[in-house]
Amino acid sequence: MSSNNNKMGLMGLTTIVTVNMMGSGIILLPSSLAATGGIALLAWVVTAIGALAIAYAFAKCGMYCTDDGGMSAYAEKAHGKSSFFIASYTYYVCLVISAVAIAVSCVGYLEYFIPWLKETPIHTFVGVISILIITMFANVKGAKITGQISTITVWGIIIPVLGLSIIGWFWFDAKVFEEAWNPHDISAGSAIYSGMALTLWAFLGIESAGANSGTVENPKRNVPLACMLATVFSAATYIASTTVIQGIIPNEVLAKSDSPFGLVFAQMFSPLVGEIITAMAIMACLGSLLGWQFTNAQVSKVAADMRLFPKVFGDVNKYDAPFKGMMIMLAFELILAIMTISPTLLKQFNVLVNLAVFINMVPYVLALTALGIIMKNADVNQKEYNNGIIIGSVAVLYSIYGAYSTGEVAVFYGAIITLLGYFFYGFIASREAVNNKVSS
Repeated sequence: MSSNNNKMGLMGLTTIVTVNMMGSGIILLPSSLAATGGIALLAWVVTAIGALAIAYAFAKCGMYCTDDGGMSAYAEKAHGKSSFFIASYTYYVCLVISAVAIAVSCVGYLEYFIPWLKETPIHTFVGVISILIITMFANVKGAKITGQISTITVWGIIIPVLGLSIIGWFWFDAKVFEEAWNPHDISAGSAIYSGMALTLWAFLGIESAGANSGTVENPKRNVPLACMLATVFSAATYIASTTVIQGIIPNEVLAKSDSPFGLVFAQMFSPLVGEIITAMAIMACLGSLLGWQFTNAQVSKVAADMRLFPKVFGDVNKYDAPFKGMMIMLAFELILAIMTISPTLLKQFNVLVNLAVFINMVPYVLALTALGIIMKNADVNQKEYNNGIIIGSVAVLYSIYGAYSTGEVAVFYGAIITLLGYFFYGFIASREAVNNKVSS
């Protein structure tokens, strides 16, 4: 009985999953989606359905596969050891890209206080790399401090987004929203396609939902239920906040804004309130970036401990933080920031998001297609198995469509990056074959 007292209930788990999911993913999306118009809200609906299927499938995977490695461990159950590497590798690359995208978001909000940052693309670049360097070095003292900071700062975006979803309707103007609905006269299918990758970006992180089922009361019931509740709540908040902001700020203004939530709160209340919201968004971006960079360092450390990544990624400092791996990751982030310099911050953000979403769909598909064998190994009843297969199939097909919706450029470069992973794994496999031969 005492052990149950130390375990997390449904509401506690739902809150944690919601906080992990929302992060800073929404912070620039109203401006990005405004390029299409209000009709892009249809993409939120489709994404919400797909995200629910993904959340359920990952929750089931987490319940019945407790091996270290998360998605990589799930993938290995169906596709073998090479898929553990490919899932870890592509997830690592995705988080490198995501870190740069979050830094770009942060600079967009910082421009309000430091106009110099938006004078030229080079100034923006300086801001992006400065944030990446500061947050990476803030991680060197280990997980405890990083976790404490991220737990506080994430509310810097959740509170404004949730607040706008509730009170923003008092400022909502149906005429403004109507004018923003379909300014380019495109079809519903085209609108969904154009907004799919952007909206899916806001749900990345959902894969961690079922990772800690051992710390939860009645995990068979509570883990999938918490994942579903958190996803429904996040989707409702995303849709409501995006709808409200498009009914307050004219579409042509919103599409050019680098700090949409600061802009809307300034119009609703006063410039001072807008500045406070902007500062909170900056805080949320920094905290989110801090957490994702540390998470990626841990992903590479686990892979290094399994001899799938170079040994250097597994070396830790006196705080048990993989410092050398962090510095390598920082170098990759800086190179990517240079490669994606764009005339406008929003264009750079959209390029990064599309590439990150495509790359992340690789481990998604590898892991989700393992759900059947994971449930078979767990000897679940036929009804649970059938439900899992149906919902898991929807999750996989949605993930494939999500990859397709990122566009030709992201698919092209994402495919090249994935194929390079198999090239790298060839050396790892040959090394393991030599070691096994020597040991035998």
